[in-house]
Amino acid sequence: MIEVRAAVLHEAGAALSVETVTLDPPGAGEVLVRVAAAGVCHSDVRLADGDLGDGRWPTILGHEGAGVVEAVGPAVEGLAPGDPVALCFVPACRRCRACTEGRPNLCETAIAHAWAGTLLDGTTRLRLADGRPVRHFNFVSCFADRCVVPAASAVPIPPELPLWQAALLGCAVVTGFGAVRNAARVALGDSVCVIGCGGIGQQIVAAARMAGAGRIVAVDRDPAKLALALARGATDVVDASAGDPRAAVLALVSGGVDHALEAVGSPATIRLAWDVLRPGATAVVVGIGPRGAEARVPALQLLAEKGLRGSYYGSGDPPREIARLAGLLADGRIEVGDAVSHLTDLAGIEEAFGRLRAGSGARTVAVLDAELAGAPAQPAVAGVPGAA
Repeated sequence: MIEVRAAVLHEAGAALSVETVTLDPPGAGEVLVRVAAAGVCHSDVRLADGDLGDGRWPTILGHEGAGVVEAVGPAVEGLAPGDPVALCFVPACRRCRACTEGRPNLCETAIAHAWAGTLLDGTTRLRLADGRPVRHFNFVSCFADRCVVPAASAVPIPPELPLWQAALLGCAVVTGFGAVRNAARVALGDSVCVIGCGGIGQQIVAAARMAGAGRIVAVDRDPAKLALALARGATDVVDASAGDPRAAVLALVSGGVDHALEAVGSPATIRLAWDVLRPGATAVVVGIGPRGAEARVPALQLLAEKGLRGSYYGSGDPPREIARLAGLLADGRIEVGDAVSHLTDLAGIEEAFGRLRAGSGARTVAVLDAELAGAPAQPAVAGVPGAA
């Protein structure tokens, strides 16, 4: 048992508390990871605000991170102390119906334990200082300087990757690139509308550019995020706060776009994604909506064979795609550091939550171990002020 510093959520709506918790050593099929850096994602805020169900606390949030393996439990193969890894929050069992049908991102075993806040054996490795158990968040709980995760959640990455950038691979990057590649299946010359240009939306823009989209229209209310989207490959931007975004998109792409990808999770933006489609096209919802929210579309417009579907965690095989994306990042084929608007530490994660709630800034990365993370003092993002 070791002591670690972590940002703990004690109940929904409460501020995070940075405190010392205890962490048990890895069990069979598990590894101990020293966390270098962790991205701050809207999914963390959704759970912190109570939008992802009741009774899921106390917990340690953080599901997007990277670090170095410090120890391995029994029956772990392919990982050893010293290995750099990106963290994956769906350790697929490879045996359930979803897995055997080629949809490991929807692994039934992983989802059940993630919802319960346990590791795969149904127990927790985390405890408060007074001995009370703490729930894991999506197996990872990387808002802490160390975490114990299933071996399948630790994806080996090239050693030359800066870990503050590799931290984004396990959620924002694999989610955004997977939505474009696997869910939308953007083809050469297609027109794409990206609604919401935060951490995941920026990766969708970059993925659409890599896929060869002919027109990429980025929609957001934040001019700084729109400027960043242009730098990452958008051909056009629409300020949603300056008029009717539907009319603005349709003025740019007459007849509607081939693909609309929504990265906010609100009924209004999901409806906007539907409204800007051409007949026969499909809107892909990547954003996570709050509990109780409903998205509605005009039933009559279904005659135009328009579609609406969701995309969870890239709609593919997350560990394998994280590894492939890590290779592209190491080869300089993709860029992720430019989508980081703020660097912070454990104490600054609560402030990062505030930015996400306000819709300002791109991705925040919490640096847990500055030397290991290799992070700059301040990110350099086009049009977005950084904060150390």
